[in-house]
Amino acid sequence: MRTPEFRPVARLSAEWAPAGESAGEWHAGDILLTHGNSFFAKLIGFGQRLRIHGEDRRYAWFTHAALVVGPAGELVEVMGTGMVRSSVRDYHPRDYAVVHTGIEPADVKQVLAFADWVVAARPKYGWTTIVSIALTVLTGSKFSFFVSGEHICSGFVARAMERSGAIFTRDPVHITPADLAKYYAVEPR
Repeated sequence: MRTPEFRPVARLSAEWAPAGESAGEWHAGDILLTHGNSFFAKLIGFGQRLRIHGEDRRYAWFTHAALVVGPAGELVEVMGTGMVRSSVRDYHPRDYAVVHTGIEPADVKQVLAFADWVVAARPKYGWTTIVSIALTVLTGSKFSFFVSGEHICSGFVARAMERSGAIFTRDPVHITPADLAKYYAVEPR
């Protein structure tokens, strides 16, 4: 049986902000996608390129995802230190895209309630999930594992977007920034 393609539940658009500039609009429930030049970001990109083939490999440019939770660019994201509240100002030195998801207000409430719940739980970074993703990439196995209560950036965003009705083609725990870019049709620059 063929896996159905991801279909967003709302009308989408993406807005690019070049380094030094800010996106014009911010809506709770939007998604920020970007890339980094740190060793870990390069490792994420490398791992994504191992798993993704053909034309879709271009999405591996994206190595980080965050959830927009406020109209001034307030974010909730998972960093190596765990879950944090931050701001888009932290991303002004680099290019980033904002996916305007256009989800319904009732769904935005669900997404924000989930984000608040996760932040309150003070989760750690999902290093076990990273090992699981690496093993599936290296072996082709469909076996996956994770520690409940730990998150990676893109997995957290995917789990939040499930509250809006989004259905992904793989378990959200294993969703990467490249997967989000592909699912939400954000072309890298």
